[in-house]
Amino acid sequence: LTGAQDGSVRMFEWGHAQQITCFRSGGNSRVTRMRFNYQGNKFGIVDADGYISLYQTNWKCCPLTGTSPKPYLTWQCHNKTANDFVFISSSSLIATAGSSSDNRNICLWDTLVSPTNSLVHAFICHDSGATVLAYAPKHQLLISGGRKGFTCIIDLRQKQQQQLLQSHDSPVKAIAVDPTEEYFVTGSAE
Repeated sequence: LTGAQDGSVRMFEWGHAQQITCFRSGGNSRVTRMRFNYQGNKFGIVDADGYISLYQTNWKCCPLTGTSPKPYLTWQCHNKTANDFVFISSSSLIATAGSSSDNRNICLWDTLVSPTNSLVHAFICHDSGATVLAYAPKHQLLISGGRKGFTCIIDLRQKQQQQLLQSHDSPVKAIAVDPTEEYFVTGSAE
């Protein structure tokens, strides 16, 4: 699965010379992150306009009609830009990281309700925007990185921020959690 600067999203398969499906054509907003759910049957993308779109992976383009797959859900999760997202446990609960004018830069969404009521909780922990997310399912922790080099740890059970750490002097670009969830590692733009 590839996402591009021109906004296109394409799926390729080993042994095929060409793409097998184009989920989104060029001419859209730049794709900032793509992730599969834990089961691998769905994926999502977020883009520079602040939108998230969710798709089924088992959809293949019909060569006779030329129809393209459509997302089963699309909504604007941040009003400036969306930089990252993670599936929380099931595929219906999603956390997003981005930049919004009201500083709600980490948001928790329930995709099973209407978009107007889908915001479960918003966290204000990165005043200049959140850049990256990681999820630690055993401890129900959401770890986010921000533009000013801070890392925020959020307890999803209590829906509150636990810690805010100055990890770097430049934007946090990557977070990885070890399989035992004892440690996490951050990487920055520097």
